[in-house]
Amino acid sequence: MHFAERLARHEGIHVSPSTVRRIRSEAGIKPKRKRRPPKVHRPRQRKPQPGMLVQMDGSPHPWLEDRAEPMSLLAAIDDATGHIVAALFRPQEDTEGYFRLTQQMIEQKGIPMSVYSDQHMIFRSPHEKQTIEQELAGEPVPLSPFGQALEELGITHIKALTPQAKGRIERLFQTLQDRWIVELRLRGIYTIEEANTVLQEFIEAHNPQFAVAPRDTESAFVPLEPGQSLDLILCYRDQRTLSAGETIAFEGKTYKIDRASDQQMIPIKTRVEVRETLDGRLFVRHKGVDYPLKETVPPKRQSLPKQKASSEKQPHKPALNHHRLRQTAHFFAYICYNVYRVDIVQERIAHGQYKGVHAFCAPVYEADCAYAIHRDLEIRDPFTHTSVTQIRR
Repeated sequence: MHFAERLARHEGIHVSPSTVRRIRSEAGIKPKRKRRPPKVHRPRQRKPQPGMLVQMDGSPHPWLEDRAEPMSLLAAIDDATGHIVAALFRPQEDTEGYFRLTQQMIEQKGIPMSVYSDQHMIFRSPHEKQTIEQELAGEPVPLSPFGQALEELGITHIKALTPQAKGRIERLFQTLQDRWIVELRLRGIYTIEEANTVLQEFIEAHNPQFAVAPRDTESAFVPLEPGQSLDLILCYRDQRTLSAGETIAFEGKTYKIDRASDQQMIPIKTRVEVRETLDGRLFVRHKGVDYPLKETVPPKRQSLPKQKASSEKQPHKPALNHHRLRQTAHFFAYICYNVYRVDIVQERIAHGQYKGVHAFCAPVYEADCAYAIHRDLEIRDPFTHTSVTQIRR
């Protein structure tokens, strides 16, 4: 059909698609894909109003043939009419691509009631399956960044279980692969940037030819609410804790809230949401208010230089109380019990009987004597072997 249209538009030759197929068959030119007998199935009825349901998906394909690397066409189609409401080429399916696809749809048509997609990880969180305890506790289901944006916009997100469930957009990609690859070749498109510049023209030519009239002409698309910003909705989100000086750490850098007044608006150690827009700007959201962030230099901590350990073996220096480790408890207890006889102790020290021991050690070990009295232990003089405990008693 597309070849017959190209003949009529560019060559002025008007023939039917069946005639083109017959001529190609007689010339031995095989069709690009095998025609299969139609499967018997019950198609889902279209939504009655435009904007009630929008199907989104991506089609990785060599759209520029051998002139460039394969890329993905992201498209959004209205379920009620079959209109392409947004489309763009991306190197591959990614979150940023679907953010920009949604932005294009809202700017041109408005916000739909619901979005139909597949089970790609862009559309769902890997932690969305909750345990029974989490469900009973009423914890919210974790969402992907794209799911969070849809929730803030008030769009119901429906995830298809099979490719057949979103057959309209799958058939759309088959049609576009038959037509747009040829159109891109005739226009001499070699890059993804050039392909995106002609997409709007392709969409305007496609919609009048393939769209259908809705059962209800009233549109369900709604505009953005006052105060809503697509830049701050279609963005990446993360959680951080506000530190002293209204600073946060994000991706290895330190940022501070950029505001004119010196009054602190957010308490320290508050859990805040950091939003990164598609153009790289950062904002902190707290109680519905977005505060811009600016990069700052964190204060450097002054650390004392570490002294290099010497490889030479240092001589051993005994501790000040090493005498206690070398003498018996009986000896020191005897000194403590005879503190009142300082002259005897000093005389024995002078004669070398208490070699290496000083008189000031006696009061230090008075606790040993108290322990001996409490435990009723027998303490002997190491020289006379007289029982000190018996003498004191």
